[in-house]
Amino acid sequence: MADLFAYTDGACSGNPGPGGWGALLVARDGERIVKTRELCGGEAETTNNRMELLAAINALEAIERSSKVTVITDSAYVKGGITAWMHGWKRNGWRTSQKKPVKNEDLWRRLESAAASHDVTWEWVKGHAGHPENERADELARRGMAPFKPRKSTS
Repeated sequence: MADLFAYTDGACSGNPGPGGWGALLVARDGERIVKTRELCGGEAETTNNRMELLAAINALEAIERSSKVTVITDSAYVKGGITAWMHGWKRNGWRTSQKKPVKNEDLWRRLESAAASHDVTWEWVKGHAGHPENERADELARRGMAPFKPRKSTS
């Protein structure tokens, strides 16, 4: 059985501003790549953190049957939220330790639901550091953002 990996990234031009998310899904049998799938999308007015979350959500939602998957993200926000902070947020009624509402609660709930269908391991990788799959996820995020960026006038 192949090992599944999801490399995810988000991008934003301005924060908030037009943004995009990208995910590279890779199935490997040892070192051999069995299958890849690329996903991307975007929004006209969003934040980088929302795009990072949507990249992970869409990657997990795209995997049709329950699987063991490793999600590799360059977002400490995504990894920290899903692995360390969410339990406390839920215990506190989706409030932070400072009693403020958790930002992006809608997406955190959706990520939790998407992850529940799988056996997920979360890994963080330094962004823009020459990691080929992370660089590809970044390219996909920028592709997803492109339709929402204002066109430069040619006059």
